[in-house]
Parts: sequence; structure tokens; C-alpha cells
Amino acid sequence: MLDYDYTTPGAYFVTIGTQNRGCLFGEILDGQLRLNELGRIVSEEWLRTAAIRSSIAIDEFIVMPNHFHGLLLINCRGTARRAPTVERFGKPVSGSLPTIIRSFKSAVTRRINQYRKTFGRLLWQRGYYERVVRNNEELNSLRKYIMDNPAQWFFDEKNPDRSNQGNQSE
Repeated sequence: MLDYDYTTPGAYFVTIGTQNRGCLFGEILDGQLRLNELGRIVSEEWLRTAAIRSSIAIDEFIVMPNHFHGLLLINCRGTARRAPTVERFGKPVSGSLPTIIRSFKSAVTRRINQYRKTFGRLLWQRGYYERVVRNNEELNSLRKYIMDNPAQWFFDEKNPDRSNQGNQSE
């Protein structure tokens, strides 16, 4: 959203994809998610995101083979806001959604590159998708979407094998 203050208290839905949609974090077998060590690192860092920031809380989230969905609640722990803030290139705003996501992506990339001994290698696609959650009905709908994501992997446009599935004639 143009000129939206992403430090505004509320719920935000984010989706972050891997570089070139590579399936790095695990696999879906029979509708069940099986994270590998890289997927566990993503999960740990997402939980750590809230542990090190008193102004946010983590709601429902899932690490998929080649992307991540999460609900993030800003200013849920009583942190007072002082003045509206607008993030600008090169001037991160502490506690803003873009700064939180950038820090998360950076921490995950650093840990995974250390684990794989692939320093400097890109892990995530540039940017991310965010959505301001407007009400409890939408929040509950997004929670369900996140929880159901592994079972819907067969149909997911982010599934690189989707184009090969279901196109076979008998």
C-alpha cells in the first residue's frame, strides 16, 4: 500500500518465496509437511523474530518447500507508538514490517549459508508479499489457509511439480 505506516498495530500476512522457487526447506508427502534442516532453521528464526522484539508476536505460520507464510502481530505487547513512520530506501524503521522481514530473511540466509558453507549465496526472492489483515474474519480465514497449505500443495501454483501432475492421460 502506498504511504501505509507499517508500524501500525495490527495483523499482517506475509509470503516469502525462495530464489527461483527452489524447494529447499523440505517436501510434502501425502499432504504432510516434512521439513529438512534448512526448513527447521527458517522456523526457528521466525520464532526468534518475536523473541527478540517486544512489540510483535507470531501467530500461525508455515514453512513450505519453497516459500513461507506467516501472520505477524505488531504492537501486541503494549509497546507505545510515538509518531507515524514511513520507511525509505536506506533508512530502516525499527519495528516496521519491512525492517522485521528484511532482518528475518537476512538471519535465515546467514544461518543457512553457514550450514551449507555457501557464503554469499542468495536464498530468497527479492521482496515479499504482504497483506494488512482487516478483521477477525479475515484473520481466521488466513489461519485456515496457512494450516491447510500442505494439503493443498498438489494444486499450489508455487509447486514446481504441479505442471507435471494431473496432466497425464490414461
